[in-house]
Amino acid sequence: MESKYNYFKRDISWLSFNYRVLLEALDERLPLYERINFISIYSSNLEEFYKIRVADHKAVASGATESDEETVQSARELVEEINKEVTRQLDDRVRIYEQKILPALRKNHIIFYQDNHVEPFHQQFIKDFFREEIFPYLQPVPVSKDKIVSFLRDNRLYLAIRVYPKKEEKNKGEEPKENIEKYTGECINERNDGEGIKVGMEAARPNVTDLRQPLYFVMKQPYAKVPRFIELPSREKNHYLMFTEDIIKANLNLIFPGYDVDSSYCIKISRDADILIDDTASSADLVAQLKKKVKKRKIGDVCRFVYDRAMPSEFLDFLVDAFRIQRDELVPGDKHLNLEDLRHLPNPNKSLHSLEKPKPMKLTVLDEKESIFNYVAKKDLLLYYPYHSFEHFIHFLYEAVHNPETREIMVTQYRVAENSAVINTLIAAAQNGKKVTVFVELKARFDEENNLATAEMMQAAGIKIIYSIPGLKVHAKVALIRRRGLNGEKIPSYAYISTGNFNEKTATLYADCGLFTCRKEIVADLYNLFRTLQGKEDPKFTTLLVARFNLIPELNRLIDREISLADEGKQGRIILKMNALQDPTMIDRLYEASEHGVQIDLIVRGICCLIPGQSYSRNIRVTRIVDSFLEHARIWYFGNDGTPKVFIGSPDWMRRNLYRRIEAITPVLAPDLRDSLIEMLNIQLADNQKACWVDDKLQNIFKKRTPGTPTVRAQYTFYDWLNKTNS
Repeated sequence: MESKYNYFKRDISWLSFNYRVLLEALDERLPLYERINFISIYSSNLEEFYKIRVADHKAVASGATESDEETVQSARELVEEINKEVTRQLDDRVRIYEQKILPALRKNHIIFYQDNHVEPFHQQFIKDFFREEIFPYLQPVPVSKDKIVSFLRDNRLYLAIRVYPKKEEKNKGEEPKENIEKYTGECINERNDGEGIKVGMEAARPNVTDLRQPLYFVMKQPYAKVPRFIELPSREKNHYLMFTEDIIKANLNLIFPGYDVDSSYCIKISRDADILIDDTASSADLVAQLKKKVKKRKIGDVCRFVYDRAMPSEFLDFLVDAFRIQRDELVPGDKHLNLEDLRHLPNPNKSLHSLEKPKPMKLTVLDEKESIFNYVAKKDLLLYYPYHSFEHFIHFLYEAVHNPETREIMVTQYRVAENSAVINTLIAAAQNGKKVTVFVELKARFDEENNLATAEMMQAAGIKIIYSIPGLKVHAKVALIRRRGLNGEKIPSYAYISTGNFNEKTATLYADCGLFTCRKEIVADLYNLFRTLQGKEDPKFTTLLVARFNLIPELNRLIDREISLADEGKQGRIILKMNALQDPTMIDRLYEASEHGVQIDLIVRGICCLIPGQSYSRNIRVTRIVDSFLEHARIWYFGNDGTPKVFIGSPDWMRRNLYRRIEAITPVLAPDLRDSLIEMLNIQLADNQKACWVDDKLQNIFKKRTPGTPTVRAQYTFYDWLNKTNS
């Protein structure tokens, strides 16, 4: 039955979010290098988007795979729509970069060469640097439609170069085209110091009316050997930077003696990075599949071919034919590609200040002498990362290691940091004679190899490892410390339920929260969940909400309750904070609640397929916040006629989270902790600095501060609130 409601397309909605990230580069209140970093984040996000989402749609569009959610035709249309929107956004990225960022750098005495002009006092340095640091690593490869296609590596920058034989060489009877392979090998070793290096691509271009045939080459940029950005000698109070590829372009005549260099442009390939595995395989087979298939990620099918938009059409046509690129894979880019590298842009002007981000605070009630076990035995504890220090969680595990009454430590692992203190502590627990059980999700995209290596290291230390469940991902972020008195008496065990991974690196970048509790009903439910992960039983949960068990029925009951209140003339109220809202079934429930008069605020960072501003969504508002930290927490509030119910946990409202994963959500039962979460939600809804409304056209409409009202920048305002209450 066709729904009476409408929805945004998931991937077009995601592009709206990523565009909001790019808009941070326009905020002149931010330190300059923070603005530059947002261009890097935008570019990196887009790269992964093409490798996964667009690659999936292209596979359907080509008939290589089948989908229950789209047809061949709809997949083709969606790829076309995506490319059109990305092209529009990249036009804006070019304008922001060239018209805002580069002038701001220049204003701060950082001259970032971008074009053919290089000051005379740097020309000799560029020549010498090229000869000594770059030339030995360059290997031009000829491109021909009639020969074997050269393989372009994933996400590597290449220069596509067009040259013409010099007329005098041709008059001598030489045939460079026929001897191109021999020539290529020779030119690599030839320094040709007698040839003046023509800085700024000033080498004479051939007369396009002559009969000489062009030759084409590609050349991989040697960034493993040479940095992407080169600092040139300063002069007076100015500092100078240059892209390595621009230095190479300025010296192409050295690489191609006997040729007139016509032009060169940056290109790159993005390849399908998704790993197709048999999701029903046993753990042993899954491990074997992953070890084999992650190595093939870099040679996946092409999902986009990005090129300098200044490239002439006949040049592009030649490359498309030679590399057998499909037209729907073409995405015009900037002169300089891979701008995700801007996060490494040197800052030679030390007077440029960096952003003073909130520093993680330690709770005064949990000083180094205070036992977290003793504290949580008396009352629940809620930590907010990165405002609170992740060291408290490490200390929690450390206590478990050295507590003689600890019987077992049980943890889920989805994404962990390299050289993780969490993993090292678990290994220490096993070596200290504790029973340690860790569930490892091998199918965490782009973390498969790290998770597998970490699991094997833990297994070698004596930790019991449970691998992925066939057909499911386990996305829950939970830990359980089971204890028993030395004489068998009952003593508290400890549960920890979080919205974020056990990763001390991302705990400084992602805004998450985690609950410590000794409540027997939560501890018992969590133990049942771990037994389920071991395949031992089909449990019943009394307090925790667990996806694929009791989550959907309870969500429906909570929404029905708010609808009933609204129907009775009372206030129906829902606030939902999450990363993504995509499941049509749950969106329909929110539309239905809106139609009954329930007031709904959504704080959704990324994908939001719910369309506000419709007759059936007139009581729904969508807020998006992008700031210093990545908003990652999932917090759900239901008004419940003045006695609010508040939950935190791991799932977004995506189909995959609600129906195809194991997710864990806990109610926050302590009134003071519940109130602090409500305070956080209210502060985020009041944000008038970094918050946007998402309108019915997926536009990001910045919220404006009303004259006379306080300035609210949610992440910083909430940090200040936490700091004041830290006593």
